[in-house]
Amino acid sequence: MSSRPRRPARPYRRPRRDPVRILAFDALRAVDERDAYANLVLPPMLARARSAGTLDARDAALATELVYGTLRRQGTYDAVLAECVDRPLREVDPPVLDVLSLGAHQLLATRIPSHAAVSATVELARCVLGDGRAKFVNAVLRRVAAHDLDGWLTRLAPPYDDDPERHLSLVHAHPRWIVAALWDALGGGREGIESLLAADNERPRVTLAARPGRSTVAELLADGRADPGRWSPYAARLAEGGEPGALDAVRDGRAGVQDEGSQLVALALANAPLTGGDTRWLDGCAGPGGKAALLAGLAAERGATLLAAEKQPHRAKLVARTLAGNPGPAHTVVADGTRPAWRPGAFDRVLVDVPCTGLGALRRRPEARWRRGPEDIDRLTSVQRELLRGALRAVRPGGVVGYATCSPHLAETRLVVADVLKGLTDTGAEWVDARPLLPGVPDLGEGPDVQLWPHLHGTDAMYLALLRRTR
Repeated sequence: MSSRPRRPARPYRRPRRDPVRILAFDALRAVDERDAYANLVLPPMLARARSAGTLDARDAALATELVYGTLRRQGTYDAVLAECVDRPLREVDPPVLDVLSLGAHQLLATRIPSHAAVSATVELARCVLGDGRAKFVNAVLRRVAAHDLDGWLTRLAPPYDDDPERHLSLVHAHPRWIVAALWDALGGGREGIESLLAADNERPRVTLAARPGRSTVAELLADGRADPGRWSPYAARLAEGGEPGALDAVRDGRAGVQDEGSQLVALALANAPLTGGDTRWLDGCAGPGGKAALLAGLAAERGATLLAAEKQPHRAKLVARTLAGNPGPAHTVVADGTRPAWRPGAFDRVLVDVPCTGLGALRRRPEARWRRGPEDIDRLTSVQRELLRGALRAVRPGGVVGYATCSPHLAETRLVVADVLKGLTDTGAEWVDARPLLPGVPDLGEGPDVQLWPHLHGTDAMYLALLRRTR
């Protein structure tokens, strides 16, 4: 009785280690496990890899795209993967889901050929998950590859006319509640909200601020690595892929990374008209120190003193480091603006850039959209109101308070200000029209407050209300 000869077993092949995708996976795990932000964990990881010679500039750019792109469209990729996995996604181990999401991003939103995207992701899975789970990854990604992104969106997103918020949520990868909140704040029809959501998904260029008395925009532009900002006289925008640390002024602390919207808020407060003296300024929520550094330089030019207060000691240390070398007096204290360490009416100008949901900075922190929920609003707005009340008590009659937040959510902006003004008993305050204090900036609305937008101004969605204390 003859038997067929057995095919020789295929020899085991070690998985190929791809440093780009392994770094991207490690960054996603840090974001997931430690609630870290990619814009904080990724740059040092890239710097170490480049220093060790395992990544070049092109590799670093690909790793950056994989991390930010995967985080930005996580909700859309989850919807696609849910159609391709034979169990609820919550039952898939988070590291496996991170690998699947990286693969989905390569398949649906990059120019990497499908076969290469699947192959590279399976090799990554073999390295970080093991051969068994790599087979699962391979099977799922082959199902993902059956359609391109438009094809998946046609299958998954309801028609706009049937459910506009759900449609926009899937097409533009924002949670439904955020779509609704942004639309309420922006107003208008479909074109405006689509432009805003699309702008949220564009990674912005890095903007620098030249700190008055310590650096100039001309210095930041000198070697051709940056262009002038659009609105702030202290702003310079790095070329695509530019490294802030490559500039001497940034390394020395004479300039720093700061969105142009943040600069405009500080400038508006500094230039708001006062009655009476102008010698004592307060930044009541100063960490990590960008606005404080700009205000300190402007105060020094006028012979004024800045006090930078920060509740968290570790953030106060960052502020103190940022203010070191300021040309005039500037002091840092650990203090809570809701329980102030200063006497009432002690300051001429007060800024409170309050803790918020961060919905105005989703371009820079794409993972924030999936971490926040509507339940965060009540907790934050309670603190925001207390900080604004404290700021109005800290400023003298005739002085000005700037209430700022990097969120356009109406509950964190105009409604906070209106509620505080309505409830004032021991002080009085009136609106100051902030729009003339942002010269040259278009599309500032009806005032008196100002809401900036990524799609209209190229800035984070910063909000500013200026209030003058009347008694």
